[in-house]
Amino acid sequence: MMSPSASDSPQSAPPAAHRPLRRMTARGRDELHRVASPLELFFDLCFVVAIAQAGVALVHSVAEGHTGHGVLGYVMVFFAIWWAWMNFSWFASAYDNDDALYRVVTLVQIAGVLVLAAGVSRAFEERDFGVVVVGYVIMRFPLTAQWLRAARSTRGPERTTALRYAGGVLLCQIGWLGLLVLPERARPWLFLVMAVAELCVPLFAEKDFTTSWHPHHIAERYGLFTIIVLGETIAAATVAVKSAVAEHSALGELLPIAVGGLLIVFAAWWIYFAVPIHGHLRSNRQSFLWGYGHYLIFASAAAIGAGLEVAVEQSVGKAHIPTLSASAAVTLPTALYFLTVWALHARYFKVGIVEQLLLPTTALLVIACTFLGEWAVLAAGIVTAAAVAAGVILTARSAARGGAIAGQQ
Repeated sequence: MMSPSASDSPQSAPPAAHRPLRRMTARGRDELHRVASPLELFFDLCFVVAIAQAGVALVHSVAEGHTGHGVLGYVMVFFAIWWAWMNFSWFASAYDNDDALYRVVTLVQIAGVLVLAAGVSRAFEERDFGVVVVGYVIMRFPLTAQWLRAARSTRGPERTTALRYAGGVLLCQIGWLGLLVLPERARPWLFLVMAVAELCVPLFAEKDFTTSWHPHHIAERYGLFTIIVLGETIAAATVAVKSAVAEHSALGELLPIAVGGLLIVFAAWWIYFAVPIHGHLRSNRQSFLWGYGHYLIFASAAAIGAGLEVAVEQSVGKAHIPTLSASAAVTLPTALYFLTVWALHARYFKVGIVEQLLLPTTALLVIACTFLGEWAVLAAGIVTAAAVAAGVILTARSAARGGAIAGQQ
């Protein structure tokens, strides 16, 4: 009798980790060396395309004096971008099995965000949200499929949670279609209702079972996206300064804006990464507030870049708005960014009233800089840089004081 060949033996089957299709089971929350995957990094970069388009549309609206309309459109479009990114990130943290089907479905979601990005200018200029809604639906249906796949591989309360996610995401997509048929005046109200509904889906889905998202992985994902958004801010400001110098040679007017903008972005990066936030993410209650609050961090960080572009255009006479409005386009999102970073995680690591009040006070001073005319952006940059320096000194003193007390004991 012939002996079985090596290919027929059980030992020769490909390991589960290398099979093209695998069961979508939960990953461990205590998994070691859990980091962002190359697919997740690619996913983030593609989302920046949509963020850039939203920023450009905001610049044009503000520069033309349509600030209210521009801000409203920016808030709505950015919510779609952020919410799709956030849902993917938390799902991936719990269920990413990196098989072939998972990758293909993720690439479909990326295609959706590119479609959304293509419709941003039409949504701002013509108030036509058709392409944006189509792109959003393309992003969200694959997520529904992922949750259904997770439900198929699990049982009990975990399966119920997955099915709740799938059903909630699907129902919300039906509601968003109202943007295509309702009159323009009703759309902001529909957006408000649907945004609340979207935010409630995770709260409802995880009320009986908490998915196994990884605290360190989530903190890294949010940190990387913050870096990407801040990098987009620098790129947008650089292009604006370059084009203005080429056309007007107005270096004297642009240099304060460029220096101030650079200081603001450096300070924004510094304060975000000054504390190890993953140690604070221990429960769903903390993580929901932290994760949802990042809408303001991401949106304000991207808006800083748009504001710098507006300030550049105003300084060379291409934007027909008052200097005060151009300054506010930079200082207000900067202040919001500092306040939100403090509220979400910096305050948990501050010792004493002086450290606690540093970032809120900085935000108020940045707002006050709005009234300094053409020097507003530079002054805001100096204020934020001074806040970083003060934070470093206070932290060093606290550490030295703690070391001295420990030595005495």
